[in-house]
Amino acid sequence: MTTTATIIGGGPAGLIAAETLADAGCAVTVYEHMPSVGRKLLLAGRSGLNLTHHEPLADLLDRYGEADVVRDAVRAFDTAALRAWAEGLGEGTFVGSSGRVFPRSMRATPLLRAWLARLSELGVQLATRHRWAGWTDGGSCRFVRADAAVLETAADITVFALGGASWPRVGSDGGWVQPFRQAGVLVHELRPANCGVHITWSDTFRDRFAGTPLKNVALRALHTEVRGDAMVTTTGLESGPVYPLSALVRDELQRAGTCTIHVDLRPDLTSTAIAARLAHRRPKESLSTWLRRTLALQPAAIGLLREATGNSLPDEPTRLAELLGAVPLTVHAVAPIDRAISSAGGIALTEIDERFMLRRRPGTFVAGEMLDWEAPTGGYLLQATFATGVAAARGALAWVTAGRPPGGNE
Repeated sequence: MTTTATIIGGGPAGLIAAETLADAGCAVTVYEHMPSVGRKLLLAGRSGLNLTHHEPLADLLDRYGEADVVRDAVRAFDTAALRAWAEGLGEGTFVGSSGRVFPRSMRATPLLRAWLARLSELGVQLATRHRWAGWTDGGSCRFVRADAAVLETAADITVFALGGASWPRVGSDGGWVQPFRQAGVLVHELRPANCGVHITWSDTFRDRFAGTPLKNVALRALHTEVRGDAMVTTTGLESGPVYPLSALVRDELQRAGTCTIHVDLRPDLTSTAIAARLAHRRPKESLSTWLRRTLALQPAAIGLLREATGNSLPDEPTRLAELLGAVPLTVHAVAPIDRAISSAGGIALTEIDERFMLRRRPGTFVAGEMLDWEAPTGGYLLQATFATGVAAARGALAWVTAGRPPGGNE
């Protein structure tokens, strides 16, 4: 008798779980409440689809902190496996200068098109415009269709891959949290991750420099430093070195109510070297001209110095050099979750076993950002999303092979 599988969520984790199960001979239906599947993948690929990261496995696994079950999933379906999978779809990959891995086309559309064709060949059914609305008393899944009709389904295997709450416009809106909590599953608060930080700029600085990058700077928060290009926004800072620090800043804000980050505007120079360059100021030379001539500072960087000091910059070279290496900025919040790249929180990892099966609901598996783990940008998010989708599907197959009855208890 053919094993039936219900996949709830048509993002990367759900689709790779569907493929893995269908390839093993299961009859698979993917339920997605949006009009089409793969929307998160398409959005992620707008500026080049960063599939994974090419670095030693030990370093890769460290990106997932203490989330051992996620680390095990990535170990079992690692960078090489993900690249081979993409290659099998006709989308070869390459490693960029930063170690990030991209499809050669740099786009998600060809990959998704080929993937959907493969799923169709495997017999996977796609049921779009079906929103999951919880479980029935008998344990079946209830869906509400776009026409308001209610559908109840039961399958041997159910895999949830509904994402977190960071991209509501493509379907990940966190609407699953309350039904899971009502079912007794411990779900930690969904919080923004890999997001911008909010800083109260003056009108003058905001109006002049919003949309301007601070090039080649180093940001420090709580003894952690990250280098790159930070983008000034109307509400604070985003991109490059900001996202890797956002989790630290978020947690410090929750603990202390405030957090200060420091910006090193010339991280390639020591304070001594900067002071030496500043030692000779020409007569009547303005401060802006002095900084541009001696340190090649851009207007946005000079504006940040003025912003952080209330336009009271020191004239003495040593003191000014120290300020240039640690411009203090007070962060009062991180960006809201619907403006974040990913989310933290979710189903506590203690709620699932090593097969990604909910301990409270045998036969029900969970993958992707519904689980409580987080990782930085750079390919690590998609890598773990794919890997946990594969792991949940393999766990489901192992559970069925072990002879567990549909919906039965262990």
